[in-house]
Amino acid sequence: VQLVESGGGLVQPGGSLRLSCASSGLIFSRYNMGWYRQAPEKERALVAIITNTGRSTYADSVKGRFTISRDNAKSAVYLEMNSLKPEDSAVYYCNGAGTFSSYWGQGTQVTVSS
Repeated sequence: VQLVESGGGLVQPGGSLRLSCASSGLIFSRYNMGWYRQAPEKERALVAIITNTGRSTYADSVKGRFTISRDNAKSAVYLEMNSLKPEDSAVYYCNGAGTFSSYWGQGTQVTVSS
């Protein structure tokens, strides 16, 4: 199983980024997919989850600014991030969670700075 994130980078405050996570080796449509982030010296924290039925949940800190979506035909999950703030800077990880298994990508760095 592989989860590969892309789309991170450096962006100014107020800017936007779209993260992508491409998966292979799992029955994607059966998995709940999530985005997590980890800032330096902080624990990894949930950003957003989208269930295998398409229901989404967000951390309070990103509600109204971030949107998670999935494309089962492409076995991919996305995170649209708008109105970015410096405190959104972190390594963002893609996660696939099934009934008996959980998989992580390698992460992509997002830096919000002027």
